[in-house]
Amino acid sequence: METISAMFGDTLWIYTAIAGSLLGAAFLFWFKDTRMATWAVGKFDHTCEYLAIRWGWTWLQNDPNAWRVKYPKITSKIDELEERIRRLEQR
Repeated sequence: METISAMFGDTLWIYTAIAGSLLGAAFLFWFKDTRMATWAVGKFDHTCEYLAIRWGWTWLQNDPNAWRVKYPKITSKIDELEERIRRLEQR
């Protein structure tokens, strides 16, 4: 009971958490457009690809047809256009 009482009595942790979150978000907003961020994302992607190939971790690999499930209207339109092109080429 003393712990709960002390936690709600001492609210400094709330303010430091909020300030830390805001500073972290501001830093990430600035950092995302830098060359260092592009490099870091490339290294992370290369590491995940290496692990997926080296140890066969298929859960790290992207499904190449995942966009078909995510965007069904675009998928149906593309399929319709491909069928139309196929029919035109056969003539």
